[in-house]
Amino acid sequence: MMPENHPAPAGAPARPEAIATSPAPECFARNVYYDPVHRTRAAKLLPGEFYVAAGDMMLVTVLGSCVAACIRDARLGVGGMNHFMLPEGEANGPASGAARYGTFAMEVLINHLLKLGARREHLEAKVFGGGNVLAGLTQVTVGERNAAFVLNYLATERIRIAARDLGERWPRKVYYFPASGRALVKRLRKLHNATLLEREAAYRRRLAAPRAGEVELFA
Repeated sequence: MMPENHPAPAGAPARPEAIATSPAPECFARNVYYDPVHRTRAAKLLPGEFYVAAGDMMLVTVLGSCVAACIRDARLGVGGMNHFMLPEGEANGPASGAARYGTFAMEVLINHLLKLGARREHLEAKVFGGGNVLAGLTQVTVGERNAAFVLNYLATERIRIAARDLGERWPRKVYYFPASGRALVKRLRKLHNATLLEREAAYRRRLAAPRAGEVELFA
């Protein structure tokens, strides 16, 4: 298991000056630690969060039905990741509430990359997740809808997809290195506990319960 909130040990490389992260809104991942295996700073994303960085850093998340878009400026080496799900019970049309949630997740990531100097025409994406992790469902699943949304969004925005691993029935653990664009994906054939499913269920409940009079995105 990867350490969480693990401070850098004595003698560990200092955080590079090149790393820059944007101001932390509610959905900005805060679980930043030093990973002794990869010998780098890392940020772990939970459902509804995103993170952007410039410089050597690793972004990590675990996906079930959710999708993560890893987007970077291939020339500048600035990149980031989000982790999101469309709310259930709505048609996934361009004007639907579900699409608004997905669009927000993508735009907040891209806009923060642009603030760090990225150029839209240089962006490339790698997308992961959207697994049908609840066996026995025959209708279009939440994961399939999430995967279709992210592919359609990137096609509309003309952002090149450099790699993808979407759908099927497996949860995934994703490691992404924004500086190089390298991505490592581990398909989790067995879940040792229900933490992933519990996190996604709690996230789904938050999406289904906006505050009165407004839509609460990724609280």
